[in-house]
Amino acid sequence: MQDIMKLCDTVRETAFAIHRYHKHGHLEKVYENALAHRLRKLGLDVKQQHPLTVYDEDGTLIGEYFADLFVDNRLIVELKAVKALADEHIAQLLGYLRASRIEHGLLMNFGAPKYEIRKFALSRIGHEPAGG
Repeated sequence: MQDIMKLCDTVRETAFAIHRYHKHGHLEKVYENALAHRLRKLGLDVKQQHPLTVYDEDGTLIGEYFADLFVDNRLIVELKAVKALADEHIAQLLGYLRASRIEHGLLMNFGAPKYEIRKFALSRIGHEPAGG
């Protein structure tokens, strides 16, 4: 099993290759399908539109959301196809990480001429994430 940094590198490199080939201008779903396809070809477990539950502080189930990609049962990948990433995109991924108790996430944008990716990690639930 790969360590999380190696997994993130694999996803990042694969996504960059997709951006080089397909460029910008497609809908988000095209990039989601391409990334899922290529990661599966590499032997990774990839779930598309995977439901992740959201819990309140007392453990009560209060809802669910659907991760664009959930890789190796430990990495949330949120894809965008927009002109530029905005604060609300970052807040969305951070909310997903906190609520689902998943530690690592990638936010990537295929919609601009220059491919953009940010990695976020929650070291402990309830503490602020490290972004980069």
